[in-house]
Amino acid sequence: MTRTSLLLLALLLAAPALAQEARPVAPDAADSRTPEAASGVGAARSATGKSWMVVAQNPLAAAAGAEMLRAGGSAVDAAIATQLVLGLVEPQSSGLGGGAFLVFWDADAGALTTFDGRETAPLAATPTLFQDAEGKPLGFLEAVVGGRSVGTPGTPRLLETIHRRYGKLPWARLFEPAIRLAEEGFAVSPRLASLIAADAATLRASPAAAAYFLDAAGAPLAAGTRLRNPAYADTLRRLAAGGADAFYAGPIADDIVATVRGAPNPGLLAPEDFAVYTVEERPPVCGPYRGRQVCGMGPPSSGGIAVAQILGMLEPYDLSALGPRSPEAWRLVADASRLAFADRNRYVADDDFVPVPTKGLVDPVYLAERAKLLSGDDALPEVAPGNPRWSHARLWADGAALELPSTSHLAIVDADGDVVSMTTTIEAGFGARLMVRGFLLNNELTDFSFATHVDGVPIANRVEPGKRPRSSMAPTIVLEGGKPVLAIGSPGGSSIIGYVAKTLIAYYDFDLDLSAAIALPHVFSRFGPVEIEAGTEAEALIPGLTAMGFETRGSEQTSGVQAVAIRPDGLVGAADPRREGAAIGE
Repeated sequence: MTRTSLLLLALLLAAPALAQEARPVAPDAADSRTPEAASGVGAARSATGKSWMVVAQNPLAAAAGAEMLRAGGSAVDAAIATQLVLGLVEPQSSGLGGGAFLVFWDADAGALTTFDGRETAPLAATPTLFQDAEGKPLGFLEAVVGGRSVGTPGTPRLLETIHRRYGKLPWARLFEPAIRLAEEGFAVSPRLASLIAADAATLRASPAAAAYFLDAAGAPLAAGTRLRNPAYADTLRRLAAGGADAFYAGPIADDIVATVRGAPNPGLLAPEDFAVYTVEERPPVCGPYRGRQVCGMGPPSSGGIAVAQILGMLEPYDLSALGPRSPEAWRLVADASRLAFADRNRYVADDDFVPVPTKGLVDPVYLAERAKLLSGDDALPEVAPGNPRWSHARLWADGAALELPSTSHLAIVDADGDVVSMTTTIEAGFGARLMVRGFLLNNELTDFSFATHVDGVPIANRVEPGKRPRSSMAPTIVLEGGKPVLAIGSPGGSSIIGYVAKTLIAYYDFDLDLSAAIALPHVFSRFGPVEIEAGTEAEALIPGLTAMGFETRGSEQTSGVQAVAIRPDGLVGAADPRREGAAIGE
């Protein structure tokens, strides 16, 4: 099948989502010229550029980043402006009340680094935070809704940290698009409206969230409703004037603590948690693939390790010859993913608290041995963690944590060649369902294991005071010849690993262009079944995979892959057709 025909097929598969998300929205009668129209925002899923590119999960957010780049700002300036607007127009996914991981290519230094803005557990937290009086794990919604699940937010400090290092424009300038939109209002998108409707019952539990997301009659806001957020504008002005310190001390921090501790399911956040919070700069985790280096976040994220492991185990196999319609290709991908998740659940946690054999897990020799397990014809009957090389040994029990598919991703390249790949989140949709000063608070602590031990052996990702919960976020930059050639990432909870790996395989092995690689139906595995994107041509793989011994499960896979390819002839940006993303380049 040719590249052109695959692209056409992918676009046809995406057509229903495109048609749904392109519905026009109606502003208030008083708004003769909407902020969307004033910004010249289109809904282009892909774009090309010679100088710079920004791709984000919402057109208004992408436009804010483009505004900074047109003003001579850096990729970091654009990322900050984009994030501030994302926190307004898709507040269910990310914002000031959450955290983020950022992978950064510094063109001047010719170096790659990463920044960890992950939330932290309160200093008063204990390993039994998510257990009842009898020591049994709580139900998920019992843990999520309310203050118990809220960790110390990291996003504001992250944005300030990267601006001090790599920003060009004045700090306050980066807040202008989000403040403008918060005051003038924006049209509620079809996606946001549908998510509000689906979550209305839990949103009603928070007076502030109910007042914002529901109308005067208590009904969910409809698509096209003009939504203003003066409280968010006020918060942004305080940060613009006072920096991140205005968030981590004083009235904003006090209000967050009071909200968390006063919620029906109270949490443990305290002023000292804000006072001691820091952003950590960490080395990237890189693994070879087809002559390139695929680089991402290390612990507390499992994303960079798992993506590197999946690709490393697939390196000996000729996926290109098999092609995207081959059940055998997806057998290899699925079992490589199952093996990577087995290692993830056993070994990966915040390595400031537990030793993680990161180098051993991505060692090509270790992965070559693991790859031999894939050499048969059928599904692996069972998978187990491997035995990577350790710098010092520690025995851990397997521990799983539920990560829900909210989150957002942005990818930016500026005129100087700096590259940002940033995944940002408040965890589940609408986080803890608590709203403070115009933004939602995270429920990130539910990414910890609720159990602490298995048969007396401790779980690496258990709750500990000040610890960062394990994540699957996988902001990625691919290097070729020591230079960046692709920035990519996605939302999607623990599915992120599968979304990113599939797109890289489609781009590099199946030779699809970037838009087609993103739109290719998802086929991946995590903890067991092979998950097949429902309603797509991938369902044709089910009989073959079933015959190989796999359990399969069809489900909606609303990834939000955003990517920028850096090519000799210019930049190509592409946004996932399953969501409302946009690419803008010049």
